Amino acid sequence: MTEKETYTREIIKRLEKAYPDAKIALNFSNPLELLVAVILSAQSTDTGVNKLTPALFRKYRTAEEYADADISELEQLIHSAGFYHNKAKSIKGAARFIVDDFGGEIPRTMEDITRLPGVARKTGNIVLYNAFGVTGGIAVDTHVRRVSQRLGLSDNEDPEKIEKDLMTVVPRKKWGSFPYLLIELGRDVCAARKAYHDRCVLKDICPSANI
Repeated sequence: MTEKETYTREIIKRLEKAYPDAKIALNFSNPLELLVAVILSAQSTDTGVNKLTPALFRKYRTAEEYADADISELEQLIHSAGFYHNKAKSIKGAARFIVDDFGGEIPRTMEDITRLPGVARKTGNIVLYNAFGVTGGIAVDTHVRRVSQRLGLSDNEDPEKIEKDLMTVVPRKKWGSFPYLLIELGRDVCAARKAYHDRCVLKDICPSANI
């Protein structure tokens, strides 16, 4: 085991103790709802998405219904999530692909799920892990990107390159849960504008705490 792998395991151990309830913040009851919620969460807050999805999920219950949805009605329902034109297009496009190519069921592999319009690796990782327990990689959002850089786990800016860096040091069985530990840390003390090192459980091992 390399020094960086040992360091990463210590990070995981401490964060699991500090944030035992770390998990996805989006509300959903099935894989389709999760996929839609994740698409909506791009450049929006989970709280904001959770406010609009109850009405959305009552109106559209199947991939067929999303695929056949009136685009203006769909846009109106998701308007508050921002970028609603593109998001509505992605949701309808993904739903049509799911109906036509996957029999109305959400794909369960990274190769297949990233064929859906509007679905890149981050969305694929989130849906596969939280809906099916499949760990195809490590989801990298803005929190994961920022915190992993500050912890010295990656020097890259591109999310896919950061993901590859993390996959080399994070144990595979932790790939799915690891992002939520970093997200909790990011929201709690490792904020974008300022890191509150005095309150961080990693302050004695984090390289950025000594800068």
